[in-house]
Amino acid sequence: MNDDDHQGRMLVPFGFTELESRLYCALLTQSPATGYRLARAVGKAAANTYQSLAALVQKGAVIGDESEPRSFRPVPPAELFSRLRHSFDEQAQAAEQRLSALFAPVREDRLYQLKNLAQALERARTLIAGARETLLFDLFPAPLAQLRLELEAAQARGVLVGGTTYEPLGDAPFTHVLSPGAGFVAERWPGHQITLIADGREVLLALVAPDGLSLHHGFWSDSAYLACLHHSGLAAEMRLSATLAEGAGDPLRRFSLLSAAPDGLRGLVGDKPEPAA
Repeated sequence: MNDDDHQGRMLVPFGFTELESRLYCALLTQSPATGYRLARAVGKAAANTYQSLAALVQKGAVIGDESEPRSFRPVPPAELFSRLRHSFDEQAQAAEQRLSALFAPVREDRLYQLKNLAQALERARTLIAGARETLLFDLFPAPLAQLRLELEAAQARGVLVGGTTYEPLGDAPFTHVLSPGAGFVAERWPGHQITLIADGREVLLALVAPDGLSLHHGFWSDSAYLACLHHSGLAAEMRLSATLAEGAGDPLRRFSLLSAAPDGLRGLVGDKPEPAA
């Protein structure tokens, strides 16, 4: 892509045409300039150039004086983008309020697949923000760091927040238990785990790729049945982890996932299947 193409697309994502983008970029290096001079600089007809300059003035990206012939100057990029951000934020807030007034969610008791990491993280934040009573989590270090502020905010507004972690947190305001399997999952688990259960009514499960840039698996459900099952299992795992941390024995250790190492786990972490008897 040459410089002209690059400059022609630089402002397109922000509501400008390619010609408007090229004219603004041209003015950054040769201001002030008349419309005739700019038309020659960008290789466009004078009529099209003046029309685009008028649009740039209307959008607040360019200012023109009242001399003859009229000259144009660019608004500094920092000022332009500050105004664009402010305008976008105002429009987004107004649209969100109008759309929220129309939104009437219906519980469907279904399981939905999440397609990408950004969607999974945003759904996770929405789930945390919507929790009213209890919020359980099982989070590897990277996703925990990404969601920690939301967890702390939930704790601060009175939600009972607790979960399993895979490295010491120390000063976290919510309840957390260090998993006894932290070493195994750090070395062998095929990604970064995200498990969240809110109020026993919705659950989110996601496996983020090891590089943290994509999503291997992701599911969300508003099924109270599935949410309660996961709540019960995760709460039991937290209690067991706390008991083991205190030095108590575990007479049922052979049934744990890592100790039993069933076929599904071996396949998940890439172990070869056991030979048939």
